Amino acid sequence: MTRTCLPARLPTWPSLLDHLSRVLLLLPAVLLMALPLAGRAQAPTAVPSSAVAAALPASRPAHAEPRLQLAGRDIVVFRAAALGLSPTDRQRRAQAQLQAVLEMPASDYHVALRPAAEGRALLVNGQLISALMPADLGIDAPTEQDLDRHAQEAKAQLQRALAEHQEAHSWQRLGLSALWVLGSLGVLLPLLWALRKVSRISLRLLARGAGAQARKLQVSGVTLLSLERLGDGVRLVVRLLHAGLWLLLVYEWLGWALRQFPYTRVWGEQLHAALRDALGGVLVGAASALPQLLVAVLIFVLAHFLSTALDPFFERAESGAVDLGWLDADTARPTRRLLRLGIWAFAVAMAYPYLPGAQTEAFKGLSVLIGLMASLGASSVVGQAAAGLILMYTRTLRIGEYVRIGEHEGTVTELGTFATRIRTGQGDELTLPNALIAGSVTRNYSRTGGGAGFALDTTVTIGYDTAWRQVEAMLKLAAARTPGILQDPAPRVFQTALSDFYVEYRLVVQAQPTEPGPRAQVLSLLHAEIQDVFNEFGVQIMSPHYLGDPAEAKVVPPARWRPAPAQDGPQSTPPLGR
Repeated sequence: MTRTCLPARLPTWPSLLDHLSRVLLLLPAVLLMALPLAGRAQAPTAVPSSAVAAALPASRPAHAEPRLQLAGRDIVVFRAAALGLSPTDRQRRAQAQLQAVLEMPASDYHVALRPAAEGRALLVNGQLISALMPADLGIDAPTEQDLDRHAQEAKAQLQRALAEHQEAHSWQRLGLSALWVLGSLGVLLPLLWALRKVSRISLRLLARGAGAQARKLQVSGVTLLSLERLGDGVRLVVRLLHAGLWLLLVYEWLGWALRQFPYTRVWGEQLHAALRDALGGVLVGAASALPQLLVAVLIFVLAHFLSTALDPFFERAESGAVDLGWLDADTARPTRRLLRLGIWAFAVAMAYPYLPGAQTEAFKGLSVLIGLMASLGASSVVGQAAAGLILMYTRTLRIGEYVRIGEHEGTVTELGTFATRIRTGQGDELTLPNALIAGSVTRNYSRTGGGAGFALDTTVTIGYDTAWRQVEAMLKLAAARTPGILQDPAPRVFQTALSDFYVEYRLVVQAQPTEPGPRAQVLSLLHAEIQDVFNEFGVQIMSPHYLGDPAEAKVVPPARWRPAPAQDGPQSTPPLGR
């Protein structure tokens, strides 16, 4: 018997967030409980000054520039030699002097400044620690004000480091700090719980509101937005906001907790400073970009005003109230589109330098990439658009006209920028690229002749043994019997070719219907009438080919020149010599 192992269910987003919060909250608590011991272990022990001075260079972390440090804080950076000592020797001596002061029993430490030769002397409880020279400032041509300012900063840093050194040796203060940190967990955990509840409530409300709004966005009864996809998007946004706020609370609490202990206070200050600098940089960047962004918005507003201000004029042109020759009802719409495109292209070009980040290398590289993709991939699109404009402005086609383009025939239903749609008599809709139309011969039946309606023609081939006058009469009779064929102008018959074995006749009439369906019906009725008339008068519709010499010549004698119904038709002049 085999056992089937079902796949383990994957944890959801809230469960993962809960597990992560427990781990992140448990680890800081354990670490903070051990911080007093760590601070105690890191406190310097009482050793002879000479031994300390010898040991310090080996234990001090390597820096690009020697510096005096205490409790993780930089007090003085040594950049210049003084009194025959190199910067490294000055640092070692200052560190040894400070260690000697810390080894002396004292209830408090007092830091003072005193003028020294070419600098300022730093003293703790009257003991000289180090001298700050002008060359240590790291600036060109330092003034006395610069020296005093840096000396005051070094004094403040040293006073703070000494206070933290004392605090690290006080079990009472370390225990109180640990209690404060543990007590703060009682505030953090309810905040995280409340944040989770608020995110769940917000998710339900936003999903309900987004679903209600999505149902309203319908076209012909079809909802434009998928409710499932919209719900997934709302959940993703809410969860990202929840995770961001959760991390921000934990980050701030961790920085505050680290600042409660002397030997981790520098880390906490660095965490707080990093967040402050990041948020400050965002706010400063947004504030600095706001004036330029307002200029870009103003340019776009002006472009929108210009593009909409001309709408009434073009609407009158589309209705036929305005006709300027080059601008009529057919060219008003493409002209308005071209004008709008030009206005917005000019607006984008003018607003581009004012967009935030427009001068960065990433933005420039993206612009070049988009331009390269457009230039490589839009050649056919530009060609189609140019062909469409040519068709529109040369008025080759109009909506409602019946045309034949190559082997395709139908009524123009849409004349677009890139393609033209025609509907055939069988009800099919054909989409033809404008470049194909511009490169093909177009026959416009709606513009043939000067009468109403449009031209309709058909071709038959009849042998030489049938009188041409009879064929003409029969074709005109079929046209007269067909519904939808106009008699003014009258139907006409042309002999378009004298082939080897037959004559080609073309019947041209004027038809009234303009829709593709009725036109196809009229043409079908005309073909049916032609067959009926030819059958009625005993004339075969055929195109004979040569197989051999006939027994009798295939000619029509004058007595048969006007068989019925030709005797009722127009008289023709007999050939010369007869």
